[in-house]
Amino acid sequence: MDLAIFVTGLTVGLSLIVAIGAQNAFVLRQGLRGEHVFAVSATCAVSDALLIFVGVTSFARIAASLPWIEPAMRYGGALFLIWYGAKSLAAAVRSHGALAVGEGRRVESLARTLLTCLALTWLNPHVYLDTLALIGAISTQFPGAEGTFAAGAITASLLFFFALGYGARWLRPVFARPSAWRALEAGIALVMWMIAGKLILNG
Repeated sequence: MDLAIFVTGLTVGLSLIVAIGAQNAFVLRQGLRGEHVFAVSATCAVSDALLIFVGVTSFARIAASLPWIEPAMRYGGALFLIWYGAKSLAAAVRSHGALAVGEGRRVESLARTLLTCLALTWLNPHVYLDTLALIGAISTQFPGAEGTFAAGAITASLLFFFALGYGARWLRPVFARPSAWRALEAGIALVMWMIAGKLILNG
């Protein structure tokens, strides 16, 4: 394995994933709540790994043969993000203490949490742009070593999502106040709606 190519993949992967987005905001929220952190982090990392693999190997051919995929994912993702943003805003408006870290708050089931996580990941066209199109295109600069580049990018996703999910615990004293949780929910709503607006306007 060429270490320089691996590090390049790692660097590119981190540079694309660190920007705040729907998926990252959800992982952060779950980390702060301490709910299904491992499952959510693993789901995001594995999803990214699959998308990066497809991007490096065959997405260009798939998109060329099925041109309806891009607009379908764009508008479907926008609708989901609008709904999720509204849900987060409603939580911010109604909540007074239910989201505070500790006892007495409702915990979402693992199945429902993972369904939301998968939707935020697979219905977000930006994920496809980053992992399939962009990483796939950059990998062509390393003929014969695309797998090494992909391994670096996949490692970046693995490190980032678990660091975000489990590192969020250090922010729990801040979010022990219900007002901080309400601000977080409102911020998540804003992020979701901004992404949805870009998806629709850029269509």
